[in-house]
Amino acid sequence: MGVALSIAQQSFPPRPTWGVDDIPDLTDKVAIVTGGNTGVGKETVKALLKHNARVYLAARTATKANAAIADLKNETGKEAIFLQLDLADLTAVRKSAEEFLSKESQLHILINNAGVMIPPVEDVTVQKYDSQFGTNVVGHWLFTKLLLPALFAATDASPTHEKARVVTVSSSSNYFAKEIDFEAIVDGPTRRKSDPWTLYHSSKLGNVVVARELARQHGDKIVSTSVNPGNLDTDLQRHMPWWQAIFVRRILYSASYGALTQLYCATSPAAEDVNGQFFIPWARPGKANPLGEDPKLGEKLWRWLDEETKKY
Repeated sequence: MGVALSIAQQSFPPRPTWGVDDIPDLTDKVAIVTGGNTGVGKETVKALLKHNARVYLAARTATKANAAIADLKNETGKEAIFLQLDLADLTAVRKSAEEFLSKESQLHILINNAGVMIPPVEDVTVQKYDSQFGTNVVGHWLFTKLLLPALFAATDASPTHEKARVVTVSSSSNYFAKEIDFEAIVDGPTRRKSDPWTLYHSSKLGNVVVARELARQHGDKIVSTSVNPGNLDTDLQRHMPWWQAIFVRRILYSASYGALTQLYCATSPAAEDVNGQFFIPWARPGKANPLGEDPKLGEKLWRWLDEETKKY
């Protein structure tokens, strides 16, 4: 009942009290938004550009990214920078981080926004991880780890020791996860017996766990938060059966609403002291799945990610 009530409250949130007009001037700030070419990511990039940040739009496909960059330039007069990033290929993730670090020494804002939801269970990443956990968690974790030097440098260079921000996008789906089944992350019999929704729930819990563990390990240099952006009308539902999509879209909000919570965590002065916290629509502190606060699970997942990604 507690989970059902929490999800219901987040599905129909009160009107926002914070908006994109409250974002401070971001001149001289450098930001990366993964999955910035569409939906919530694109709205997030637009808001950051409007407030004078230098924004790297990280996406897999150059044609789609460049089309989004052109659209955003028409809307804002500012031009985002394309950063090629395929989160489903850890070798490509490393190459993307190296490309960014060759251009920038500091990173003030990292928004791990990209994600996949309920693709066919047969889908796996290049390195044979489950498509959802591999993209939503493993790829983002490695990308963030490789960018830590630039995040630390941004904090160290701040005259007021303003910490760099890392925002990891989860969802209300995290509440449904009963565990992180490490046997189901890597392709094999256990994963293939799982259903796509269970794997999605697990990945969204993984986002919460990683964000909290990042805050625990590096809270002196980084403000790390995770967010439920809300129930949103984006292409994330593209793998849903048509009958589910028809029902779900009746309770969805526009992508511009979905950008609010991650923009608040990434830019608001009021979010400087919220390390490790979970935020719900629209830009309100909330509570995630209690498993997300388990330090033993945080340490276990972090060690597993560290060992797995050393190969790449």
